[in-house]
Amino acid sequence: MISERYVADSHRYDNGMEYIRCGHSGVLLPKVSLGFWHNFGSVNSYERSREITRFAFDQGITHFDLANNYGPVYGSAEETMGHLMDDTFRPYRDELFISTKAGYDMWPGPYGNWGSRKYLMASIDQSLNRMHLDYVDLFYSHRYDPNTPLEETLQALVDIVRQGKALYIGISRWPLKALQFADEYLRKRDVPLLIYQGRLNILDRAPEQEGILNYCADHGIGFISFSPLAQGLLTSRYLNGIPADSRMSQHNSLGQSVLTPELLQYLKDLNAIAVQQKESLADLALSWILAQHGVTSVLIGASSTEQLKDNLRCVHAPSLEGVQIPEFK
Repeated sequence: MISERYVADSHRYDNGMEYIRCGHSGVLLPKVSLGFWHNFGSVNSYERSREITRFAFDQGITHFDLANNYGPVYGSAEETMGHLMDDTFRPYRDELFISTKAGYDMWPGPYGNWGSRKYLMASIDQSLNRMHLDYVDLFYSHRYDPNTPLEETLQALVDIVRQGKALYIGISRWPLKALQFADEYLRKRDVPLLIYQGRLNILDRAPEQEGILNYCADHGIGFISFSPLAQGLLTSRYLNGIPADSRMSQHNSLGQSVLTPELLQYLKDLNAIAVQQKESLADLALSWILAQHGVTSVLIGASSTEQLKDNLRCVHAPSLEGVQIPEFK
């Protein structure tokens, strides 16, 4: 089925999106970025993926975030991105900031996982092929590898930039000491670390508690939060039980045992704060992240344009100054 030719909204940069400088770089990222972790694989409707991404771009979302093994099946989210480039975004490539990653299980055998030069070099070539791109704007080491020398992983990232296959480098979920080592190593080779991707939300504040957010802010490194809504927990979806069509009921990556009576009460308390703010629980959760010192952007997933539209309200959410958001104990 051939889609109607897409013409981007001429007001896409006047539709309310705000952009934040990523660390000390020249890159501006939208406050809200679109992640392809779920909803963009081969098991999902391509037409729906196209509808969501076109809507996102029309709202000023310029950053699409992928990884080699996003799907399911592995690689299929990148293949979706390749189709989108061909039938939608090719004329707008220079307006997009596209990232991908390598570090988790991708193909069988000893060379399809972790952080070796062998894996990273092969993975970037495969990703570019799947996405029908000459380069990505940002390439991440998707996770810290305790068994491969950091120098090997980092030098591979440097060489990927020098080969023109990526413009910038990022790391995801590395511990603080490894982040510090990476920052120093990359600066000495004139390929400074652009951004750190970590799980940060009201329920999981580890990057703050471990000093990662402060380090990034103090050293000119951006920070982008993934899973900002804790896979849907920080929405109204579970306030009155577990819906039959929810991720939790389908036993995917969020088990029912997570929703303890204590957590449910905490979520209801947060929702009461949100009501006082005249916003939804999801709005509160997203705006809380954006209010944290050093945060550049939040990565949201979307299964529909309606969901994405709702989440975009966080860009202009009421100030949280003076509002106490307690930690979950």
